[in-house]
Amino acid sequence: SQASRRSTHCLSIICLFQLSLGYGSEVDWFSLSAVILLLCTAPFLVFFFVMVCDQYQCSVSQPLVELYSGEATLRSIWDKAPSFTWTAAQIYTVWVSFQLVLYMCVPDVTHKFLPGYAGGVQDGARTPAGLINKYEINGLQSWLITHALWYANAQYFHWFSPTIIFDNWIPLLWCTNILGYAVSTFAFVKAYLFPTNAEDCKFTGNVFYNYMMGIEFNPRIGKWFDFKLFFNGRPGIVAWTLINLSYAAKQQELYGYVTNSMILVNVLQAIYVLDFFWNEAWYLKTIDICHDHFGWYLGWGDCVWLPFLYTLQGLYLVYNPVQLSTAHAAAVLLLGLVGYYVFRSTNHQKDLFRRTEGKCSVWGKKPTFIECAYRSGDGGLHHSKLMTSGFWGVARHLNYTGDLMGSLAYCAACGFGHIHPYFYIVYMTILLVHRCVRDEHRCSSKYGKDWKRYTDAVPYRLLPGIF
Repeated sequence: SQASRRSTHCLSIICLFQLSLGYGSEVDWFSLSAVILLLCTAPFLVFFFVMVCDQYQCSVSQPLVELYSGEATLRSIWDKAPSFTWTAAQIYTVWVSFQLVLYMCVPDVTHKFLPGYAGGVQDGARTPAGLINKYEINGLQSWLITHALWYANAQYFHWFSPTIIFDNWIPLLWCTNILGYAVSTFAFVKAYLFPTNAEDCKFTGNVFYNYMMGIEFNPRIGKWFDFKLFFNGRPGIVAWTLINLSYAAKQQELYGYVTNSMILVNVLQAIYVLDFFWNEAWYLKTIDICHDHFGWYLGWGDCVWLPFLYTLQGLYLVYNPVQLSTAHAAAVLLLGLVGYYVFRSTNHQKDLFRRTEGKCSVWGKKPTFIECAYRSGDGGLHHSKLMTSGFWGVARHLNYTGDLMGSLAYCAACGFGHIHPYFYIVYMTILLVHRCVRDEHRCSSKYGKDWKRYTDAVPYRLLPGIF
């Protein structure tokens, strides 16, 4: 699969288990112990990265040094951190409910007046059992409505402070964890008792691994509520830009100004978010929808991992208001825009190639490709084409390379005072390198000798001449 990454909000550490074990494998005791450990400790890993900003000005090492020297204990750190509050619970309940209403009750109309935007009812990819689901694509519309109301509140209504998200950030963390574990548990139980399509369920025989990686392929309630599409895009990605705006508002409140670094982070990440919703129909063909089952890996990751760890740069800049030199800011902006261009152009070439079945022009030439054959779960024989020209002839996953360039730009906007905001590029590098391996493992199994022909034609994964 030549799929985009950030449509996923997956945990790279967890993904490694999926690749190494697979759904048909027995889970050994070491791997089982690691799975259980992750299920129990992942929320506290996220808490650590948020807590160090709240208590240590985003220094990752200082709390570890204090714990080692005895100046602090786990209990003292925990006691100083804000805990669950009913105010945060009310905020989060209203937020998720509002996004649910927009998703289920407001059919898309933006595709009727936005040229080139594919909204409304769209077909998904064929499932392993041979089914094709339909989806109501209205994410861009939901994003526009949400941000219009946010702006109206900040400028005119003043129902709540624009800093409301930051001011309740750690209490909101525990609320998102409750939803993340609740929806994962519901999806797990549903798969056993009333699956949407039993033929698209997969069991390993190990309850913990089933819970983490998911059993159902496309769990749904009714005709239109799709767990994957809702939890991946809403409430997580719609919130992403609002979280950054709340950080900017807090910086203005604390210091009387908003730094150019904060503006860069807001602008570059907003470009990515808008790109996701503009291409939401294309997301239906990516690895999340086409391959991943819905379990804790996606459910908790979408609710918690994405909104809290993908926004670390803005959080860091609230506590460390970095004002970049003009040259530094220009370099960050250029890196981010070039990365986005590579990311989007690469995906556009693939989408154009698919829609026209290769009858198009890429870089002024007719695209070349490898013709492949494969069988779906129902035994049907299908054919596919793997492009070997344009960006896809340079490297097999050059969209990931562009993604990494953008990720590095977010981090570089924070300067070089702490390693805290650079967790993101480290995580993304691990995730995308792993995804290269996982994608190609699946494609090799799917296409067999045809995949070998493709890798011979395009020998590099991310960096031409290197890797």
